[in-house]
Amino acid sequence: MPDKKHFYLKLIAARPTFAQDMTDEERSIMQQHVAYLTELMNKGIVKAFGPVFDPNGTFGIGIIEAESEEQVKEITINDPASSINRYEIYPMRAVLPE
Repeated sequence: MPDKKHFYLKLIAARPTFAQDMTDEERSIMQQHVAYLTELMNKGIVKAFGPVFDPNGTFGIGIIEAESEEQVKEITINDPASSINRYEIYPMRAVLPE
């Protein structure tokens, strides 16, 4: 099996005030997003995820373990949150517990 690679995902909200003023439809999509990432976490793909409460605008992060950047792109495309927000993907070198 090839070595797994790690990626930092940054989910950028549609607007800086998104976390404070999302519509009911947006909230529903974000609940689907949490369920989607939780399912991937249960499969060992997502290592951590959640919101970052930056005073300049809340954004989301995810740490992903995958075989390729293409696999990560597929994950983000299939994420319900991609319909209203956008992802940036960065390769990283993760330090994990043994």
